[in-house]
Amino acid sequence: MSKPQETAVYTHGHHESVLRSHTSRTAANSAAYLLGSLKPHMRILDIGCGPGTITADLAALVPDGHVTGVDHAPAILDQARATAAGRGLTNVDFAAADVHALDYPDDTFCVVHAHQVLQHVGDPVQALREMRRVTKPGGFIAVRDADYAAMTWYPAAPGLDDWLELYGRVARANGGEPDAGRRLRSWALAAGLTDITATSGTWTYSTAEERAWWGGLWADRTVASSYAERATERGHATIGQLAAIAAAWREWAGQEDGWFAVLHGEILCRK
Repeated sequence: MSKPQETAVYTHGHHESVLRSHTSRTAANSAAYLLGSLKPHMRILDIGCGPGTITADLAALVPDGHVTGVDHAPAILDQARATAAGRGLTNVDFAAADVHALDYPDDTFCVVHAHQVLQHVGDPVQALREMRRVTKPGGFIAVRDADYAAMTWYPAAPGLDDWLELYGRVARANGGEPDAGRRLRSWALAAGLTDITATSGTWTYSTAEERAWWGGLWADRTVASSYAERATERGHATIGQLAAIAAAWREWAGQEDGWFAVLHGEILCRK
């Protein structure tokens, strides 16, 4: 019997505008719900590690333990290794992996963590089963995902409504589920997990600097990333429509009273 494997296509890719967002992520701003459960000796698996900023933070928090960061895209792992090396961390390593079929024995890790991963995979329930399998009894499965339909902003901007509708279509055509945050508890139950604490967290962008950063990276992502290529190649949008959405992002970012909130679902499951 063959192993399950990834069927979805990662919507964002690793364009600079995407990494601009990913490299801003820290354990404090992206995994706060997990941090109180960490102990210095723990062995952690960080799934979908990307450029490794959260992975490095986790490694610093378990100085007597070890963190393994894995990602489905091998090309990003060199940047993750550089992130860890730049911080002088020696208790961390990185490898390519598919969350649907992890190449680790049962009961290997004290914590298995995934941030903004399940929204992009073809079978999130199978992914959670694998995460549970490689977690030690008494260990933790920790997952956090955004929920696009729950994102909200001010002032009203029809161009951002167009962005949200288009992003949902592109992400689902790629095999993902952009409204993953609200589904995490349901997926965990389907995967056989029972001791589940479900919470939520937000990122908020409201200062001039925050708006310029968030609006700018989404404007660039809309016209220059893998997301833009998939949107046009598959007939979801024209180049002109993408340019109009990018302009809407920049216009919103320039509004003095502009405000944007990203809601995330979070689950912390004890095996």
